[in-house]
Amino acid sequence: MSKTISKNTLESIRARLDIVELIGSYIALKRAGSTFRALCPFHREKTPSFHVNPHRQIFHCFGCGAGGDIFSFVMRHEGMPFPDTVAMLAEKAGVVLDLDERAEEGGLDKNALYRLLADAASFYHRTLLESPSAARARDYLAQRRLNAETIETFQIGYASPGWDSVLNGARKKGYSDEQLETAGLVLKRENSAGGYDRFRDRVMFPICDEQNRVIGFSGRTLGSDEKAAKYVNSPETPLFRKSRILFALHRARRAILDAGEALLCEGQIDVIRCHQEGLTAAVASQGTAFTEDHARILQRYANGVLIAFDPDKAGQEAAVRAARIFFQAGLAVRIAALPAGEDTDSFIREHGLDAFRERLTHAPSALRFQHKILADAKDFGSATWTKRAANEMLETVAHCPGDIQRSELLKELGELLLIPESRLFGDLNRLLARRRRGDSEPDPAAPAREEAVRPREEVELCAHAVHAAANPEIVELIAQRLPWDALADPACKTVLETVVSAARDGREIQDALFEQAGPDSEFQRFFSGLLASPPKIMGPESSHADAVKDMILRLWRNKLKRERQTLAGPDTAERQTQITYDLYHLKTWEDGQDVIDMELAAKS
Repeated sequence: MSKTISKNTLESIRARLDIVELIGSYIALKRAGSTFRALCPFHREKTPSFHVNPHRQIFHCFGCGAGGDIFSFVMRHEGMPFPDTVAMLAEKAGVVLDLDERAEEGGLDKNALYRLLADAASFYHRTLLESPSAARARDYLAQRRLNAETIETFQIGYASPGWDSVLNGARKKGYSDEQLETAGLVLKRENSAGGYDRFRDRVMFPICDEQNRVIGFSGRTLGSDEKAAKYVNSPETPLFRKSRILFALHRARRAILDAGEALLCEGQIDVIRCHQEGLTAAVASQGTAFTEDHARILQRYANGVLIAFDPDKAGQEAAVRAARIFFQAGLAVRIAALPAGEDTDSFIREHGLDAFRERLTHAPSALRFQHKILADAKDFGSATWTKRAANEMLETVAHCPGDIQRSELLKELGELLLIPESRLFGDLNRLLARRRRGDSEPDPAAPAREEAVRPREEVELCAHAVHAAANPEIVELIAQRLPWDALADPACKTVLETVVSAARDGREIQDALFEQAGPDSEFQRFFSGLLASPPKIMGPESSHADAVKDMILRLWRNKLKRERQTLAGPDTAERQTQITYDLYHLKTWEDGQDVIDMELAAKS
């Protein structure tokens, strides 16, 4: 997408999308007076410091400093570049982008890919419902007891056995072979021109992103060829990144927020079964192990995860590996134990929803689950077993970045192994020391950015300035009396200059500030913090104008003190005397006005 998106376009998108509704679709917001508050999705915290101001249409976290508008939030939350963010929000707002504002990067039109994949999903779905060739697919879904509503909700489809059904259908709609290949729907022929459908004779499950846009597919074979893969997934594409995709998250997001816990299943059918039965907090990874990206995504919505994997050895080991990843993100982890030979889908079908809920309710902590797995060893209870179990379980504990969570897990581990907590603490410290020596990555709990330290007087003056829309006296005080050359911080100077310029031109101060800022830039975070924090005044007899006068006096005093310190030589005595006289009279605004006017006149 062109980065020269018009200001009118951005303003139209901002005007049509309410920031409270938008951010509320990602995290749980609670009203706090005239604003909304939540735990910050960008750093770990226990007390909400993340605020959303519906009047100003901004957000700001007083803990980590994140702040800005709807574009900044989505860019940070989704990890998306600015052009993609604009395209996504424009679609949500119903704003049509100009030709030079379309989502094109290196000739790639992502919007066209989204349309192509949505059309493919509709094509597969119609084929399942209407084509005689899909009879086996319909029988398969009936055997799995997936009802018509579920099939419609998840837009389950069928890819016919033909080699070019999607290829020819997409060509008729005007899509190019290159777009079909880029979207992962078609493969190139090796020894001849053209291509052929990637998915053939498979039940098709569309994979959607958090905005409910189709970005890929997973196809379940119906054939009897034992060499054929049971599931075939879309390859990595510009839209489809397996390490960042959670199946059905767009449908599970609200339930996860409400419950504070996500239910993690092993496959799409498991997730679909859960949703059909009303367990709508269920998600699954997309043909890959859970990753740190998955953990970060879930951290936005939940405080913990409940893992329900297959009970075989591979499933148990995968559950422990996943637990460590989620511990590292600061999430609590429980793991549900299923009977041998069962998975989530088969257990619910055979034993009923209530029995499955019972398993979930009594799911043990990750450490207790790991202990149970290790206890199946033949040498259980021996000194050798205890040492091995302690080492493996301490490795799990070591993935927790937080001291409190780590301490609680150590206590639990001591109870499970009957080992004094003090001994475990020493072993854990040695393990962590070894990890630190071999791990140069930054602490994931640390703030993502280190913001600049700014002069307090200048920041306070900016705070009053950005709220001065209804107080022209403040703007004129700043414009006429401020020692502009004394401002040390470039961002503060830009804020003050922008406020004065906007007020004199009759423009909205907030809009003018956003025009000056790059998306999710340090400058935007700075002034969004100012907008989110009403400036304070001292005492009931004081006013905002009085506070501004006081800060202007302080800036003048600081300026003159610095000048006096740098003066040297016999010709400077008169100037030093004048500065001393000026400093004396700058103690009050009444006396200081004349001094400031004389200084400004002398300079001009």
